[in-house]
Amino acid sequence: MSEIPPAKQESTAQPPIIQAMVWYREEDWETLKSLFADAHLLPLTYTDWLGRAEKMKTRVQADGDIVIKVYIDPVTFPQWCEGKGLKMDAEARSQLAIEMAQAQSFSV
Repeated sequence: MSEIPPAKQESTAQPPIIQAMVWYREEDWETLKSLFADAHLLPLTYTDWLGRAEKMKTRVQADGDIVIKVYIDPVTFPQWCEGKGLKMDAEARSQLAIEMAQAQSFSV
């Protein structure tokens, strides 16, 4: 069995994927939870949420991918959802994160 030459190995390597992650600021946590239609699905505390989010971010980065944190703002997110006709839930948060990551990926 022969080894693949280094140049060949490099050509098969996957480029990193840009992954958008919804992120919250601690000072916005309670306000946002009061707005979200699915708040009951989120961890009770910001600290619990942050611990989970940081673990996921670490896993994504360990795979060689790039993480873009998309912060959800309690003032602009409801306006954005209303303009799109969306409920303020996980699907809307994910859609916003994807849109923001796509916009930022051109400058990364």
